[in-house]
Amino acid sequence: MARAGQVGGTATAPRPTLPAPTSRGGQSTQTAPAQEARQDGAAHRQVAVVTGAGSGIGRAVALALIAAGWTVVLAGRRAEALAETSRLAGPAGPDGPAIMTMPTDVTRPEQVDALFAAVHERFGQLDLLFNNAGTFGRAVPLEELEYDDWRAVVDVNLTGSFLCAQAAFRTMKAQEPQGGRIINNGSVSAHTPRPHSIAYTATKHAMTGLTKSLSLDGRPYNIACGQIDIGNAATEMTGRMQTGILQANGRTAVEPVMDATDVARTVVHMAALPLEANVQFATVMATNMPYIGRG
Repeated sequence: MARAGQVGGTATAPRPTLPAPTSRGGQSTQTAPAQEARQDGAAHRQVAVVTGAGSGIGRAVALALIAAGWTVVLAGRRAEALAETSRLAGPAGPDGPAIMTMPTDVTRPEQVDALFAAVHERFGQLDLLFNNAGTFGRAVPLEELEYDDWRAVVDVNLTGSFLCAQAAFRTMKAQEPQGGRIINNGSVSAHTPRPHSIAYTATKHAMTGLTKSLSLDGRPYNIACGQIDIGNAATEMTGRMQTGILQANGRTAVEPVMDATDVARTVVHMAALPLEANVQFATVMATNMPYIGRG
């Protein structure tokens, strides 16, 4: 249930032209070759791409990876939100965090391709994709859900995740040494739905199939794939859970939430494993949320 900088909208709505990627120093990363990255020490760090990195779970995970010594590429639609995540990571400098921001709409194949091409050009490697961008969509009765609303959720949560996973897979397969890790952001809704959430629930169930297929297809190339299913992390997307949200019994109730940094620590643990080991599925949730026994 992580949106983190990825906003919905209809699949046919015009998209703004997104600005070029920038590094902490502000230069265009499109012109910075991988050899330069090796010379400045960035390539000695593991490199991660985090989608939906402008807020919520994506921001928390990006900051945790940076604190753990990773080079992190921040991807999301809102350039200003990505810049804020970069700022929160701390001051840049020779010993500071290595960060690149790349405004990206994950529903656009050409923008996804540009993201991973820029990562390859700048760093020459990719060790991790945290496939996180997503949206809840409108919470309305099933019969009232408009086609464009359905399509917007599917485009971001499922098609966007596929496009990013495919591009990461290609990069990891082609690089030397071969391999890497993809961690998909599922949800407890990959297992059990909420009322009025058919589009979100369907895409999160599909995310589980995406994870399993990536795991199987990645075996010959040392590409590991796992999924983290998150329940009620305190982010912009879960604000309504703290004020009252519809339950399966028809009542409205306030639900417990947990700190997003607890999710981030779990992702960092999954990412830090050697490629010979994999957390296939992990569930991290607020202890007392109505999930076990939901409904």
